[in-house]
Amino acid sequence: MKMTKGKAFGIALYILFVLTPIYWLLNMSFKTNSEILGTLTLWPQEFTLANYAVIFTDSSWYSGYINSMIYVSLNVAITLAVALPAAYAFSRYKFVGDKHLFFWLLTNRMAPPAVFLLPFFQLYSSIGLFDTHLGVALAHCLFNVPLAVWILEGFMSGVPREVDETAYIDGYSFPRFFGRIFLPMIRSGIGVTAFFVFMFSWVELLLARTLTSVDAKPIAAIMTRTVGATGVDWGVLAAAGVLTIIPGLLVVYFVRNHVAKGFALGRV
Repeated sequence: MKMTKGKAFGIALYILFVLTPIYWLLNMSFKTNSEILGTLTLWPQEFTLANYAVIFTDSSWYSGYINSMIYVSLNVAITLAVALPAAYAFSRYKFVGDKHLFFWLLTNRMAPPAVFLLPFFQLYSSIGLFDTHLGVALAHCLFNVPLAVWILEGFMSGVPREVDETAYIDGYSFPRFFGRIFLPMIRSGIGVTAFFVFMFSWVELLLARTLTSVDAKPIAAIMTRTVGATGVDWGVLAAAGVLTIIPGLLVVYFVRNHVAKGFALGRV
């Protein structure tokens, strides 16, 4: 089917609309603060890498990226480990209150993170999880596990129950069947779930900032350091923003095939 000029123009306009903020962020990251605040320019008149040098030479900046990657990776691993068996139970078994329990899980995802700040802060302070990567990862599980269960249940319900029965007849134990047969059949769903869990955990700021102070402080919280008595260091803030986008782009690139299939086949 041939694309009309109107459709091509609409797609080009949409791409321009989406990429303009990203280009402007990249443009600012190579400018000095005086140029950013002075005149409107479409490209740097005084090209500089000083903003990126600040990030790569200051240990607090790159440690923020490392901290964010650690707790986000922990969150993805924990969320998938919990959500996979839970989603399988919801997709294969009927029990009293299953629909109510499933809906209750989704309500946790709907709740604003600010509601849980005080309980998490007091709990973590008393048991030693405050300012730890594991603490932030577990806090994010409160929101990401319900989302993961909801997505995975849609994929698992699409797998015929006869697959389970045939595997049991052939002598497969449940762990062997689940790991070697069932999970490969829903790998697109796992890819989609990992993508959304990663992105939601990566961009979440409120819990990550409140539950950390020094050792596990994420990059999003460190970016607020650009605000000082002299104003906002816009160049460094833009450079940090560019570097913050890169992990998301890498995740999209590596799971792009699974995400495409997931949007076509699953509940997303």
